[in-house]
Amino acid sequence: MRQIEIYDTTLRDGAQSEGINYSVSDKLKIIKKLDKLGIHYIEAGWPGANPVDNEVFNAIDYDSLKNAKIAAFGCTRKPNIKEADDNVLKMLVNSKAEIITIFGKSWDFQVTEALNTTLEENLNMIKGSIKFLIENGKKVFFDCEHFFDGFKANPEYALLVAKTAHEAGAERIILCDTNGGCINNEIYKITSAVVEAIPSAIIGIHAHNDSDLAIANSLASVDAGACQVQGCINGYGERCGNTNICSLIPNLQLKKNYNVIGENISKLYNASRQIAEISNKSLNASMPYVGRSAFAHKAGVHASGVRKNSQTYEHIDPNLVGNSRRFLISDQAGSASIKERLDGLKFVQDVSDEDIKKIIDEIKKLEWQGFAFEGADASFEILVMKVLNRQPNFFNILGFRVIGDTITLSDLNRRTISEASVKIQIEDEIIHTVSEGDGPVNALDKALRKAIVEKYPEVLKFKLDDFKVRILDSKAATGAPVRVTIESSDGIHKWDTVGVSENIIEASYGAIVDSIYYGLILQGTKSIKSNNDAAFTC
Repeated sequence: MRQIEIYDTTLRDGAQSEGINYSVSDKLKIIKKLDKLGIHYIEAGWPGANPVDNEVFNAIDYDSLKNAKIAAFGCTRKPNIKEADDNVLKMLVNSKAEIITIFGKSWDFQVTEALNTTLEENLNMIKGSIKFLIENGKKVFFDCEHFFDGFKANPEYALLVAKTAHEAGAERIILCDTNGGCINNEIYKITSAVVEAIPSAIIGIHAHNDSDLAIANSLASVDAGACQVQGCINGYGERCGNTNICSLIPNLQLKKNYNVIGENISKLYNASRQIAEISNKSLNASMPYVGRSAFAHKAGVHASGVRKNSQTYEHIDPNLVGNSRRFLISDQAGSASIKERLDGLKFVQDVSDEDIKKIIDEIKKLEWQGFAFEGADASFEILVMKVLNRQPNFFNILGFRVIGDTITLSDLNRRTISEASVKIQIEDEIIHTVSEGDGPVNALDKALRKAIVEKYPEVLKFKLDDFKVRILDSKAATGAPVRVTIESSDGIHKWDTVGVSENIIEASYGAIVDSIYYGLILQGTKSIKSNNDAAFTC
């Protein structure tokens, strides 16, 4: 089984993604995640390019790394100067990285037009830079920038660049589809030509996704003989991104039977999500293998088939990459979907077939109104409790009101304050509270918590982590119904709730009430009254 090396450039090429700005702490955290995943090489940045990268190379705990080796990125020397006088090479030598990856031009057009030098001097720059780094104790990988475009324009010169780097001592020769414009049959043919021309070289591929073919191109290059693939977690990278190693690894290991990261592949899902969180990027739910929807089944026929045999609608077992199967609850759901979801509920057991019919009818009615329970598991479980008449009773909502007022502090400084009042009943006690907040939703949340905190001090643990609003009928303009989804946490658990109304405040309040209810259930809070306490277990 051929070993394929994974070279991660999330911290350098991935950091060029729009909206990503890594701190030193961010980079160090990601290095630990990638090492734990079993990545072979981690490109931590470009020494000298910015203060963050300089600090990162000094702060890395190199001895603690169990799987990965750290690489620093840079370029060949400038034209017509000595290597020892080149600032980039000096910074690379001074970095603590064991491996130095430098790029050089392999397209004659780039040499004459971008570098404004001769083809011969470009070869001298490549040869001299590699030898200089090796003489200073570094291992060198060489990125042949624009290799595929260069090969198509002048195959003799592109091959000469690769040969020159190999003969100078570069341990890996990386063929780069820098503009991301090649297609996989071109990649295969050109990689094959390089492997045949330089049989002693270890060849790698660095693909960009501008044609949405980075994965296909990387796989084609490996099939042609490449042994290293460069890419980024979650496909991060400049423009349209780099090869997504979260899809690449399972395609290589599970589909093509190459040796990549072994049993660590089961950590892929968590690594993807954790690095997305550190990167402050929302993870694409539809991403293959690691997306939240990658193994989600909505249609009743699909759910029924998967329950009988997962191969009916799944190409792999989701557990192989650390993901899990989900059955979505919607107006398309059949009894199979509901049964599967009920099996995963924390607080509801012993549901009959007759009960399932009632649940499906209620879901269809609510989804017609605009509710969506696919991403609101907590509201779904509360709904099931209500349909089965098993819901706990912590408090009763008697009413609420929200008002807003603008305070003028100066001619140029005005502040809007929201005030909310709620009236609830706990047992025989009527509680009426008022609270101010930064906006009506915050004011309502504060007022409700204020009303119940004496009876239920657990609410002090609850925190609203995310708040999303979706317009359900744009044609209705400002009178359109809205769906509000709230993500909450207590420091240990996370749960999602949903509310729908033509009034955004009412929709928000519905989601808030469900959130607090479910939080209290998670805490094992005793219900003051339940329609069926024996059937409800916390």
